[in-house]
Amino acid sequence: MQAQVNNFLHAVAVEKGYSNHTAEAYRNDLTQFLDYLKDEGFSAWRDVGRARILDYVLHLKERGYASSTVARKVAAVKSFFHFLVADGVLRDDPTAAVDSPAVNRHLPRPLSPEETALLLAEPARSNTPKGLRDRALLELLYATGMRASEVIGLDVDAVDLDAGTVRCLGKGNKERILPLYERAREALVAYLEGGRAKLLHGHRETALFVNHRGQPLTRQGLWLIVKEYAAAVGIAHKVTPHMLRHSFATHMLDGGAGLREVQQLLGHANISSTQIYTQVSTQRKRKAYDEAHPRA
Repeated sequence: MQAQVNNFLHAVAVEKGYSNHTAEAYRNDLTQFLDYLKDEGFSAWRDVGRARILDYVLHLKERGYASSTVARKVAAVKSFFHFLVADGVLRDDPTAAVDSPAVNRHLPRPLSPEETALLLAEPARSNTPKGLRDRALLELLYATGMRASEVIGLDVDAVDLDAGTVRCLGKGNKERILPLYERAREALVAYLEGGRAKLLHGHRETALFVNHRGQPLTRQGLWLIVKEYAAAVGIAHKVTPHMLRHSFATHMLDGGAGLREVQQLLGHANISSTQIYTQVSTQRKRKAYDEAHPRA
Protein backbone atom coordinates (compact mmCIF):
# COMPACT_ATOMS: atom_id res chain seq x y z
CA MET A 1 0.00 0.00 0.00
CA GLN A 2 2.89 2.32 0.76
CA ALA A 3 4.29 1.78 -2.73
CA GLN A 4 1.15 3.26 -4.31
CA VAL A 5 1.32 6.25 -1.98
CA ASN A 6 4.95 6.80 -3.01
CA ASN A 7 3.98 6.62 -6.69
CA PHE A 8 1.26 9.21 -6.16
CA LEU A 9 3.60 11.57 -4.30
CA HIS A 10 6.14 11.27 -7.11
CA ALA A 11 3.43 12.08 -9.64
CA VAL A 12 2.25 15.25 -7.88
CA ALA A 13 5.80 16.48 -7.31
CA VAL A 14 7.36 15.65 -10.69
CA GLU A 15 4.57 15.29 -13.25
CA LYS A 16 2.15 17.91 -11.91
CA GLY A 17 4.85 20.21 -10.58
CA TYR A 18 3.20 20.88 -7.22
CA SER A 19 5.20 22.90 -4.71
CA ASN A 20 7.20 21.19 -1.96
CA HIS A 21 4.72 22.55 0.58
CA THR A 22 1.74 20.98 -1.21
CA ALA A 23 3.53 17.68 -1.80
CA GLU A 24 4.47 17.50 1.88
CA ALA A 25 0.85 18.17 2.90
CA TYR A 26 -0.24 15.26 0.69
CA ARG A 27 2.44 13.08 2.27
CA ASN A 28 1.33 13.88 5.82
CA ASP A 29 -2.39 13.42 5.08
CA LEU A 30 -1.96 10.12 3.21
CA THR A 31 0.46 8.75 5.82
CA GLN A 32 -2.18 9.43 8.47
CA PHE A 33 -4.85 7.71 6.34
CA LEU A 34 -2.60 4.71 5.70
CA ASP A 35 -1.79 4.37 9.42
CA TYR A 36 -5.52 4.43 10.18
CA LEU A 37 -6.20 1.66 7.63
CA LYS A 38 -3.36 -0.51 8.95
CA ASP A 39 -4.71 -0.13 12.49
CA GLU A 40 -8.06 -1.32 11.14
CA GLY A 41 -6.45 -4.39 9.58
CA PHE A 42 -6.36 -3.38 5.91
CA SER A 43 -3.50 -4.56 3.70
CA ALA A 44 -4.73 -3.77 0.15
CA TRP A 45 -6.33 -0.72 -1.45
CA ARG A 46 -8.93 -2.86 -3.24
CA ASP A 47 -10.44 -3.73 0.15
CA VAL A 48 -11.10 -0.08 1.07
CA GLY A 49 -14.70 0.77 0.26
CA ARG A 50 -16.95 3.80 0.59
CA ALA A 51 -18.10 2.81 4.08
CA ARG A 52 -14.52 2.78 5.33
CA ILE A 53 -13.86 6.23 3.81
CA LEU A 54 -16.92 7.59 5.61
CA ASP A 55 -15.73 5.97 8.86
CA TYR A 56 -12.39 7.73 8.40
CA VAL A 57 -14.13 11.09 7.96
CA LEU A 58 -16.03 10.45 11.22
CA HIS A 59 -12.75 9.41 12.87
CA LEU A 60 -11.17 12.75 11.91
CA LYS A 61 -14.14 14.72 13.22
CA GLU A 62 -14.11 12.81 16.51
CA ARG A 63 -10.45 13.73 16.94
CA GLY A 64 -11.47 17.39 16.95
CA TYR A 65 -9.97 18.55 13.64
CA ALA A 66 -11.31 21.81 12.22
CA SER A 67 -13.74 21.42 9.33
CA SER A 68 -11.21 22.99 6.94
CA THR A 69 -8.56 20.45 8.01
CA VAL A 70 -10.95 17.52 7.58
CA ALA A 71 -11.89 18.83 4.13
CA ARG A 72 -8.22 19.05 3.14
CA LYS A 73 -7.45 15.52 4.35
CA VAL A 74 -10.49 14.10 2.55
CA ALA A 75 -9.48 15.97 -0.63
CA ALA A 76 -6.05 14.31 -0.42
CA VAL A 77 -7.65 10.87 -0.08
CA LYS A 78 -9.99 11.55 -3.03
CA SER A 79 -7.09 12.71 -5.20
CA PHE A 80 -5.15 9.59 -4.28
CA PHE A 81 -7.99 7.23 -5.24
CA HIS A 82 -8.52 9.12 -8.51
CA PHE A 83 -4.85 8.41 -9.19
CA LEU A 84 -5.21 4.69 -8.38
CA VAL A 85 -8.06 4.36 -10.85
CA ALA A 86 -6.24 6.34 -13.55
CA ASP A 87 -3.13 4.22 -12.96
CA GLY A 88 -5.10 0.97 -13.33
CA VAL A 89 -4.57 -0.16 -9.74
CA LEU A 90 -8.31 0.01 -9.03
CA ARG A 91 -11.30 -0.32 -11.32
CA ASP A 92 -13.71 1.71 -9.18
CA ASP A 93 -13.18 4.79 -7.05
CA PRO A 94 -14.65 4.34 -3.53
CA THR A 95 -14.56 8.11 -2.96
CA ALA A 96 -16.68 8.95 -6.02
CA ALA A 97 -19.87 9.16 -3.95
CA VAL A 98 -18.19 10.70 -0.89
CA ASP A 99 -18.97 14.40 -0.54
CA SER A 100 -16.30 16.72 0.74
CA PRO A 101 -17.13 18.00 4.26
CA ALA A 102 -18.70 21.44 4.40
CA VAL A 103 -16.28 24.17 5.42
CA ASN A 104 -17.20 27.31 7.27
CA ARG A 105 -15.23 29.68 5.08
CA HIS A 106 -14.13 32.84 6.80
CA LEU A 107 -13.91 35.96 4.73
CA PRO A 108 -10.35 37.30 4.43
CA ARG A 109 -9.67 40.43 6.41
CA PRO A 110 -8.04 43.21 4.39
CA LEU A 111 -6.40 46.33 5.71
CA SER A 112 -8.25 49.55 5.09
CA PRO A 113 -6.68 51.90 2.52
CA GLU A 114 -5.72 54.19 5.42
CA GLU A 115 -4.02 51.36 7.35
CA THR A 116 -2.24 50.26 4.18
CA ALA A 117 -0.91 53.78 3.56
CA LEU A 118 0.40 54.00 7.14
CA LEU A 119 2.07 50.60 6.88
CA LEU A 120 3.78 51.33 3.57
CA ALA A 121 4.98 54.75 4.70
CA GLU A 122 6.69 53.53 7.87
CA PRO A 123 9.87 51.96 6.39
CA ALA A 124 10.31 55.03 4.18
CA ARG A 125 11.20 56.96 7.36
CA SER A 126 14.63 55.29 7.25
CA ASN A 127 17.28 55.36 4.52
CA THR A 128 19.24 52.47 6.02
CA PRO A 129 19.74 49.36 3.89
CA LYS A 130 17.08 47.63 6.00
CA GLY A 131 14.66 50.52 5.55
CA LEU A 132 15.19 50.56 1.79
CA ARG A 133 14.67 46.81 1.61
CA ASP A 134 11.55 46.84 3.73
CA ARG A 135 9.98 49.70 1.81
CA ALA A 136 10.56 47.86 -1.47
CA LEU A 137 9.27 44.63 0.06
CA LEU A 138 5.99 46.07 1.38
CA GLU A 139 5.35 48.13 -1.74
CA LEU A 140 5.91 45.05 -3.90
CA LEU A 141 3.53 42.93 -1.82
CA TYR A 142 0.77 45.51 -2.12
CA ALA A 143 1.51 46.40 -5.76
CA THR A 144 1.21 42.82 -6.98
CA GLY A 145 -0.79 40.77 -4.47
CA MET A 146 1.90 38.09 -4.56
CA ARG A 147 1.98 35.30 -2.02
CA ALA A 148 4.72 35.41 0.62
CA SER A 149 6.41 32.36 -0.93
CA GLU A 150 6.37 34.02 -4.35
CA VAL A 151 7.99 37.22 -3.08
CA ILE A 152 10.80 35.55 -1.16
CA GLY A 153 11.38 33.26 -4.14
CA LEU A 154 12.10 36.15 -6.51
CA ASP A 155 15.55 36.56 -8.05
CA VAL A 156 16.95 39.94 -9.03
CA ASP A 157 16.48 39.21 -12.73
CA ALA A 158 12.72 38.72 -12.18
CA VAL A 159 12.34 42.51 -11.95
CA ASP A 160 12.24 44.59 -15.11
CA LEU A 161 12.56 48.15 -13.87
CA ASP A 162 12.39 49.68 -17.36
CA ALA A 163 9.10 47.95 -18.13
CA GLY A 164 7.82 48.33 -14.56
CA THR A 165 7.01 44.63 -14.19
CA VAL A 166 7.98 41.62 -12.12
CA ARG A 167 8.01 38.00 -13.30
CA CYS A 168 6.42 35.74 -10.71
CA LEU A 169 6.49 31.93 -10.54
CA GLY A 170 3.31 30.78 -8.79
CA LYS A 171 1.63 27.51 -7.87
CA GLY A 172 2.19 24.69 -10.32
CA ASN A 173 5.21 26.59 -11.70
CA LYS A 174 2.84 28.88 -13.60
CA GLU A 175 4.47 32.17 -14.54
CA ARG A 176 2.73 35.52 -14.59
CA ILE A 177 4.00 39.00 -15.39
CA LEU A 178 2.73 41.57 -12.90
CA PRO A 179 2.71 45.37 -13.31
CA LEU A 180 4.19 47.73 -10.74
CA TYR A 181 2.84 51.15 -9.86
CA GLU A 182 5.43 53.91 -9.91
CA ARG A 183 6.03 54.09 -6.14
CA ALA A 184 6.78 50.38 -6.04
CA ARG A 185 9.17 50.70 -8.98
CA GLU A 186 10.93 53.64 -7.31
CA ALA A 187 11.23 51.71 -4.04
CA LEU A 188 12.83 48.78 -5.86
CA VAL A 189 15.26 51.10 -7.66
CA ALA A 190 16.30 52.65 -4.33
CA TYR A 191 16.77 49.24 -2.72
CA LEU A 192 18.74 47.77 -5.61
CA GLU A 193 20.96 50.83 -5.97
CA GLY A 194 21.47 51.76 -2.34
CA GLY A 195 20.52 48.91 -0.02
CA ARG A 196 20.92 45.39 -1.33
CA ALA A 197 24.68 45.48 -1.92
CA LYS A 198 25.27 46.66 1.66
CA LEU A 199 23.16 43.82 3.03
CA LEU A 200 25.07 41.29 0.92
CA HIS A 201 28.45 42.17 2.53
CA GLY A 202 30.21 40.94 -0.59
CA HIS A 203 28.36 37.63 -0.78
CA ARG A 204 27.13 36.31 -4.12
CA GLU A 205 23.38 35.86 -4.03
CA THR A 206 20.67 35.87 -6.71
CA ALA A 207 17.68 36.30 -4.37
CA LEU A 208 16.07 39.72 -4.66
CA PHE A 209 15.41 40.14 -0.95
CA VAL A 210 18.15 39.23 1.53
CA ASN A 211 18.55 39.47 5.28
CA HIS A 212 21.26 41.27 7.25
CA ARG A 213 23.62 38.30 6.73
CA GLY A 214 23.29 38.48 2.97
CA GLN A 215 21.21 35.31 2.79
CA PRO A 216 17.78 34.92 1.14
CA LEU A 217 14.95 36.28 3.25
CA THR A 218 12.81 33.53 4.78
CA ARG A 219 9.03 33.33 5.27
CA GLN A 220 9.55 33.83 8.99
CA GLY A 221 11.75 36.85 8.34
CA LEU A 222 9.10 38.37 6.08
CA TRP A 223 6.40 37.75 8.67
CA LEU A 224 8.45 39.47 11.37
CA ILE A 225 9.09 42.51 9.12
CA VAL A 226 5.36 43.00 8.49
CA LYS A 227 4.59 42.48 12.18
CA GLU A 228 7.24 45.04 13.16
CA TYR A 229 5.85 47.83 10.98
CA ALA A 230 2.23 47.06 11.83
CA ALA A 231 3.07 47.49 15.52
CA ALA A 232 5.06 50.66 14.82
CA VAL A 233 2.07 52.40 13.18
CA GLY A 234 -0.37 51.21 15.84
CA ILE A 235 -2.45 48.66 13.93
CA ALA A 236 -3.98 46.73 16.81
CA HIS A 237 -5.06 43.54 15.03
CA LYS A 238 -2.74 40.88 13.64
CA VAL A 239 -1.19 41.78 10.29
CA THR A 240 0.48 39.19 8.07
CA PRO A 241 2.08 39.26 4.60
CA HIS A 242 -0.97 37.44 3.24
CA MET A 243 -3.18 40.26 4.52
CA LEU A 244 -1.51 42.55 1.98
CA ARG A 245 -2.60 40.09 -0.72
CA HIS A 246 -6.16 40.26 0.64
CA SER A 247 -5.93 44.05 0.69
CA PHE A 248 -4.64 44.19 -2.89
CA ALA A 249 -7.55 42.09 -4.17
CA THR A 250 -10.23 43.90 -2.18
CA HIS A 251 -8.97 47.39 -3.03
CA MET A 252 -8.67 46.48 -6.72
CA LEU A 253 -12.30 45.34 -6.81
CA ASP A 254 -13.38 48.39 -4.80
CA GLY A 255 -11.63 50.53 -7.42
CA GLY A 256 -13.54 48.94 -10.28
CA ALA A 257 -11.19 46.21 -11.51
CA GLY A 258 -12.84 43.22 -13.18
CA LEU A 259 -13.02 39.86 -11.43
CA ARG A 260 -11.20 38.06 -14.26
CA GLU A 261 -8.35 40.56 -14.22
CA VAL A 262 -7.93 40.23 -10.45
CA GLN A 263 -8.02 36.43 -10.82
CA GLN A 264 -5.15 36.57 -13.31
CA LEU A 265 -3.13 38.97 -11.18
CA LEU A 266 -3.53 36.76 -8.09
CA GLY A 267 -2.74 33.59 -10.02
CA HIS A 268 -5.93 31.80 -8.95
CA ALA A 269 -6.63 28.66 -10.98
CA ASN A 270 -10.38 28.95 -10.29
CA ILE A 271 -12.38 32.16 -10.27
CA SER A 272 -14.32 30.90 -7.23
CA SER A 273 -11.19 31.60 -5.18
CA THR A 274 -11.30 35.22 -6.34
CA GLN A 275 -15.05 35.66 -5.88
CA ILE A 276 -14.68 35.61 -2.11
CA TYR A 277 -13.17 39.08 -2.38
CA THR A 278 -16.36 40.40 -3.95
CA GLN A 279 -18.09 39.46 -0.68
CA VAL A 280 -15.50 41.41 1.28
CA SER A 281 -15.91 44.38 -1.05
CA THR A 282 -19.71 44.27 -0.69
CA GLN A 283 -19.43 44.09 3.10
CA ARG A 284 -17.15 47.11 3.16
CA LYS A 285 -19.55 49.11 1.01
CA ARG A 286 -22.46 48.12 3.23
CA LYS A 287 -20.56 49.20 6.34
CA ALA A 288 -19.70 52.54 4.75
CA TYR A 289 -23.33 52.98 3.71
CA ASP A 290 -24.65 52.21 7.19
CA GLU A 291 -22.19 54.60 8.81
CA ALA A 292 -22.62 57.47 6.35
CA HIS A 293 -26.19 57.49 5.07
CA PRO A 294 -28.39 59.82 7.15
CA ARG A 295 -31.36 57.44 7.04
CA ALA A 296 -29.45 54.18 7.49
